Formats: sequence, structure tokens, C-alpha cells
Amino acid sequence: MSNQSIRVGIVGLGKMGITRARELDRHPAALLTAGYDPRPEMFSECFPKVSISQSASELVHGDIDAVFVCTPNRFTPGIVIEALDAGKHVFCEKPPGRTVADIENIIAAEKRNPGLKLTFGFNHRYHGGIQEAKRIVDSGRLGHILWLRGIYGKSGGVGFESQWRSKKDLVGAGILLDQGIHMLDLFRFFMGDFVEVKSMVSTAYWDIDVEDNAFALLRDTCGRIAMLHSSSTQWKHRFSLEIYLSDGYICVNGILSSTRSYGEESVSVARKQLGEGTAQGKPREEILYFDADPSWELEVAGFLDNVLNDTPVESGNSEQALKAMRLVYEIYGNDETFMKSKSAPIME
Repeated sequence: MSNQSIRVGIVGLGKMGITRARELDRHPAALLTAGYDPRPEMFSECFPKVSISQSASELVHGDIDAVFVCTPNRFTPGIVIEALDAGKHVFCEKPPGRTVADIENIIAAEKRNPGLKLTFGFNHRYHGGIQEAKRIVDSGRLGHILWLRGIYGKSGGVGFESQWRSKKDLVGAGILLDQGIHMLDLFRFFMGDFVEVKSMVSTAYWDIDVEDNAFALLRDTCGRIAMLHSSSTQWKHRFSLEIYLSDGYICVNGILSSTRSYGEESVSVARKQLGEGTAQGKPREEILYFDADPSWELEVAGFLDNVLNDTPVESGNSEQALKAMRLVYEIYGNDETFMKSKSAPIME
């Protein structure tokens, strides 16, 4: 690999694969040279200059420096491990497999190949609203965090029951693992590790063999509590992360997506007002709006910078992925009733 460019192969050209491929195509240090998808016509239509491999294995053993893995969960661990053992840097979409054992096996391969970079796509950390909230929290101007509340929900939509994301054999579990894991990663981003979990999980509406709702309370090492609702029966798409601190609050509402279905991305900030002569419970708010989503560009650029300059992966590293996966499965496991149902996740 030269000091100026990274030869990249991409496995999987669905929605996420196309998103990553477009960012790679724009980056001056990336050369998207190889691709594999069961539908090879996807590459000829979208990226005609890419050499099409006959299998994921052929791609990872080819003349490339890094692999982007954008596949359903079932296939993720095997491809990531094979790529690492073939001497390739790896960027992998979340979640890192179907079970905690999957990410543990990936980490074992990472340790066998200490000179390589491994990043997982927890891209919500890079959204403008989240970055602004983190800056305010870290500044200390609103005191210390008391509690968090996160809601991340979508409407399943037409064909939802037949999508690969609703098939346990392909994904291992449902909405919590697929989407709620982002919110759990953000909880850890702001509060650190959690040591206690209470939860209720259900399949409330959809005729699928995985959960469509998960409710959880998590307590961290300082005794602070975070509340989560992850849902695929949120008929109006919603993203909301509320951070309440000793001297005020920060609320991230909406998150920019390709469809804009979660609405505007904004951050509401207010200082508590408890003195006489103020409107109790109605503090003056400042609202910041974000019109662009730089998260995909920043995340891909960060990974390429790690590879080119041999810097450590700080966002989306394997330890963060492992801890997020453990939280997901602790939430499942805490609900004994759910674990006895047909919707219980694949555990090993």
C-alpha cells in the first residue's frame, strides 16, 4: 500500500454498501477496485469500473488493502475474520454478527493480526446533533448527567415481514439488535458502562420470529439510569435522545437519514430555572438545527485516516462493539418470559 492511496474492496451492495461505496468513490485516498454481491449487475449499474469478484472469499484474498463488509448479520463474522486473517483492514457495518460469540470471535482474529485496523459502523456518533450534545456535556456548563432517555422507532412498512431484517436465521434478533443498538452505543458514548439491566421485550404486532419492541432500564457504575424504547411499531418514525443534567437539559430530536423520515435533526438546550418569578417547568430553550448529514463522510474518512497514519480506532472500535452487543443480549436475557417465546434471539 502506498502512502497516498488505499485499495478497497466492498462486500455487499445493498443500501449500506452503496452508501459506503459512494463515500469511498469521493475520498481522494481511496481506490474502490473490487466488489462482490450475489447480484453482480448492481456493480455494473452503479460502479462500472469496479472489478467484480466471484465470491467474498475471492475478494478478501485479492490485491486490496481494506475490505468494507456490508452484509446481513449471518455472513458478517466469517467475512470479517477471513479478511483480517488475509491481512486486510476491515470496516464492518453494525451489528457485528448475530450473537455475542460472533464479536468475540472477531476480536480473537483482530488480536491475531495486531497491525490491522478494524472499525464498526456506529455512525450515529458522527451526526451533528450528537456531536453538539457531546460538546455541551463535556464542557460542563450544564453540570453532570443525571439520566438519559432514548426512543428509536420506525414503522415496519409494506413487505416488512418478508425483509431479511425480519428473518431470525439471517439476523439473529429483531429491532433492538438492528436499530436499538445505535441508541445503546450512544448511551455508552455519554455515560460509559452499565452494570444493571431491567427489561421487557415483545413481538407486539408483526408476524415475525424476532422482537418488534424492547423496553429497558439500565443503571451505570455511578447509579445513573438510562431508559430505552426500541420499536418497529412506531408508526411515525422517531429518534429522541434526552440528556438531563444537574443544571439543565439537552434533547436531540430527529436524525437525518436518506429518506428524511425521522424529520429535522435538532438540539434543544436549556438551563433549569427554579427561582422565584420564573415560569416553573418552562425554561427558555435554545434550538439548533442541522441541515446536512456528514456522518457517512466523516466515518469513512476516519477509518481511512486510521489506516494511512496507523492511528488507533476511537469511534466504532471492537471493544465498543462488544459492549454494545453485550447490552443488547442482557436486555433480551433479563426478560424470562420473552426468552421462552418463539421470538427469543439466537444465543450461540
